[in-house]
Amino acid sequence: MSIVKDESAMASLNAAKQQLRSAMKQKLGAIPHESAISQSSTVFNVLRDFKPYVEARRVSVFLSMPSGEIQTDAIVRHAIDSGKEVFVPYLHRNPLPSPDLPARVMDMVRLRDLADYQSLKPDRWGIPSIDPATVHERQRILGGPDVHHSDQALLDLILVPGVAFDISPETGAIRRLGHGKGFYDYFINRLKAKASSLGMGESPVMLYALALSEQLLRSPSEGSVPVGPFDQRLDGLVLGNGEVITPESVK
Repeated sequence: MSIVKDESAMASLNAAKQQLRSAMKQKLGAIPHESAISQSSTVFNVLRDFKPYVEARRVSVFLSMPSGEIQTDAIVRHAIDSGKEVFVPYLHRNPLPSPDLPARVMDMVRLRDLADYQSLKPDRWGIPSIDPATVHERQRILGGPDVHHSDQALLDLILVPGVAFDISPETGAIRRLGHGKGFYDYFINRLKAKASSLGMGESPVMLYALALSEQLLRSPSEGSVPVGPFDQRLDGLVLGNGEVITPESVK
């Protein structure tokens, strides 16, 4: 009976998430390109002096779709110019196939330098992407048997995208709705397991989302973000109006 209840609850959760994604797709599609560019510039200017970013040596940055989210090009370039080790998402087939695990998973792969970043080609969604033929030569965070010197590799800061965000009225937690594939949640769970296996406890990585102001649901009338047991909590949210929200700041 409990299995049936669990499956029913998960189906309801997934349906609620999909409904909000559909509503947000329309909302984000109406944002003028000039507004998204302006907000992206504001987020970049905030990050340049933001302590978690300034102090991070190893940073993961999502690479943006052409519209509907914060553009991270300036952030990637600044991080490389600042001498940080910069990692970007790489999607690949799960090396541990199982009916209970996703078929495709995400790793973080290091960019060599600015020229390497500029050489990335857009995928079918317009997102700059790593050439799979070069992955075996690169440092990766999780990796596999072919990985280049990544046994000890962890991250200090992960800058994540999202579709919608809100603040839990009960706990003050910042809740994130992703695109529905679970790439970041599964990656972070595996990252924590790796840190534990290295004797470091749970990974001390900081998790901050970057979002257009319109992506934050500020009142129940705008909707709320449904969360499940595998959804990762954020350390903070940097908005396109320059606002930085943390769980402590909303208590």
